[in-house]
Amino acid sequence: MTIDLRIAGGIVVTPSGPTAADLLVDGGRIAGIVAADVPVDADRTIDATGRLVLPGMVDVHVHTREPGYEHKDDILTTTRQAAAGGVTTIFGMPNLNPPTVDVETLTDVFERYAATSIVDWNHNPAPTKFDDIVPMAEMGINAYKIYMVVDTGRTYPHPAGTGIHDHGHLLQIMDRIAGTGKRFIVHPHDQALMDYIEGEVLARGENTPQGYASAYAAREGVIWDTAIDVILRLAEASGCPVHIAHIQTRRSIEAVRRAKAAGIDVTCEVNHWAPFLSTWHDVETLGPYALSYWVPDDNRAAIWEGMRDGTIDIASSDHAPHTREEKEIGWTEMWSAHTGTPGIQYYYELMLDAVNRGELTLERAVDMVARIPADKFGLAGVKGALEVGADADVVIADMQHEWTITNDDVLSKIGWTPYDGRSISTRIERTLVRGRDVYADGAVVGEPGYGKLAAAPAERSAETAGKEGN
Repeated sequence: MTIDLRIAGGIVVTPSGPTAADLLVDGGRIAGIVAADVPVDADRTIDATGRLVLPGMVDVHVHTREPGYEHKDDILTTTRQAAAGGVTTIFGMPNLNPPTVDVETLTDVFERYAATSIVDWNHNPAPTKFDDIVPMAEMGINAYKIYMVVDTGRTYPHPAGTGIHDHGHLLQIMDRIAGTGKRFIVHPHDQALMDYIEGEVLARGENTPQGYASAYAAREGVIWDTAIDVILRLAEASGCPVHIAHIQTRRSIEAVRRAKAAGIDVTCEVNHWAPFLSTWHDVETLGPYALSYWVPDDNRAAIWEGMRDGTIDIASSDHAPHTREEKEIGWTEMWSAHTGTPGIQYYYELMLDAVNRGELTLERAVDMVARIPADKFGLAGVKGALEVGADADVVIADMQHEWTITNDDVLSKIGWTPYDGRSISTRIERTLVRGRDVYADGAVVGEPGYGKLAAAPAERSAETAGKEGN
């Protein structure tokens, strides 16, 4: 018997821990993890000596900007960045034009991914059209997403049709989603409190990055904490599995910790900007280019604690590209700027760099970027782990490679990264999706349209059975 590929000589990071072994790949899936002296004929061998062999990142929070905002990025450019950053599966977000809210718009987005995505994909539509919730689940999605926010002074990045603010409406939606078994991603926000807080800041004429940052972190993050308390209580009342986006305050992390202990099915995510790009110094020097949000030091310490102890389950990028023109206005009119930062290309490497610095264990970093998002978003046994039978989504990384991130390396249409000039100690050298190179030797080599829907194991089995029956 001859297999397709042997990845030889590396340290393979399995669910049981790192082990010196060779990874065998056949038919796009992992066929074995064996000692170096086990004889197996392979059509191709990759030498991973001195390297870590890791599972590809499963990024459940990605803004591709297609359709409607392709001047920022599109599915092809986003997945090129994903490939370079070791991300082998992305879940797109619904704040598009038109927003993804029903079978028709979801069908269109699926067709777009199928045509141009380099890596595997899924999509999180907004469940704001009640009668479309179950039919969208039947199309193969693994999660939904809504925003508890209305933009002030702009209509993007939270367009109409993607928000639910009334608590009764939110509970009604949760009841319906609970019946699908899918996870419900919620961008937490207390709009009434924010209207008051923003009003005070703007009345003082503080329409600046500092004013914006202070407003969203005001009163120790009260707009986040009250919203998350509501989400957790409604999740308990409905039995709906929930996922909290943008976790960033100590009280919120403590609330999630208590909810988990009480048996509530809740996960939460840390985005790249929270541990790596959220200091007051970043706000003052990078201004709108650093916002997303400001995380005060006490809250950042709580984030690292939550990452280490597992309260914060998942690392997802919240990749949110905007052009320089859309950012520059923020120096003097921050509430008119588009908030969010690009992150998918460098997040995995930043997490591995944190391992080198002793801030996380390797096991925790890999769990957060790969195993847990796959498990909690319906892809256990398919994605997120180097184990026999799973898709051969593999990253080969050099943990002793000092280099500096620059705008010149950016693969996004926007041409900039907030990490320009930052030196880190790890480098992803190769990314494979289902056993095929999509990034190698410093270049994206994946083909547009190679990526496919990342389906749950039962759905994949049914698809395979159907093909075998033909």
